[in-house]
Amino acid sequence: MSIRRFLGLVVGEQSGPKAGASETETVRKIVDALDRLPEVEARRVAGFAYVLSRVARADLEISVEETRTMERIVRELGTLSEEQAILVVQMAKTQSLLFAGTENFLVTREYSRLASHEEKQRLLECLFAVSAADESISAVEDQEIRRIANELGLGHSDFIAARTGFRQYLAVLKVPPPGTE
Repeated sequence: MSIRRFLGLVVGEQSGPKAGASETETVRKIVDALDRLPEVEARRVAGFAYVLSRVARADLEISVEETRTMERIVRELGTLSEEQAILVVQMAKTQSLLFAGTENFLVTREYSRLASHEEKQRLLECLFAVSAADESISAVEDQEIRRIANELGLGHSDFIAARTGFRQYLAVLKVPPPGTE
């Protein structure tokens, strides 16, 4: 299975005379490079990026800071080029926007099946990093990360260990500025 099929962006099966006409050569090269990844690795990268976008979108908005953080994380941990990471994150964000209600649990479960315990813990830390990209982790983002940790089969101690590193960004622990209460 190709990464394009996994993310629902199968190029060769579109119909009509202009199918694929808007694709640029650069995008084709990046997608081809992603298709050359071993299937399990491509699925792991796709699932990882999707789960990151799931948390970024928990508050119904994915900020520029969150997007840049996701791109950096996917590039570094997925050992992808910058262009590939941008494409993977954009595809994951689009899929999350379109299919969140039905895909969130399924994609997270698939990632959990493919990842080691250490990779799941690293994902949990990355989820907090994405949430903290705008210097505040909202209660809804925190709850979504807890839900994902449970879906990954991680325990409460794993969640708390990852969360502790981002404690200063938790909105529920921040003291409101004087005069805003």
